[in-house]
Amino acid sequence: MKHEFRLTRSADFERVRQAGKSYPHPLVVLLALPNELEIVRIGVAAGKSVGNAVVRNRAKRLLRACLTSLLLDLTPGWDVIVLARKPLPDAGYWRTLTALEIVMKRAGLLKARRGMDER
Repeated sequence: MKHEFRLTRSADFERVRQAGKSYPHPLVVLLALPNELEIVRIGVAAGKSVGNAVVRNRAKRLLRACLTSLLLDLTPGWDVIVLARKPLPDAGYWRTLTALEIVMKRAGLLKARRGMDER
């Protein structure tokens, strides 16, 4: 994911955690808060409950890969944090992508998909 779309500052993470709305799923938790920018900024996190450092890093890489493919379909003007849950590292790419699509739709962040969804 390009740096301009990343939520990196700890103050921004804390702001989204405090004031953002939460959307849970068995694999991930999405926190979303509107911003005044014309882009979506996304932060990814995995706590120690997910596993050791190797497992947490794998979970974050998996989330970033899935989020990169969804980036063009996201509504601009949001700060988003995606938190990995314990079963995520074993889920694989497609289950993770589906989980992210579900929570993004619930949050109202996913625009109409190009291609197959336009039938």
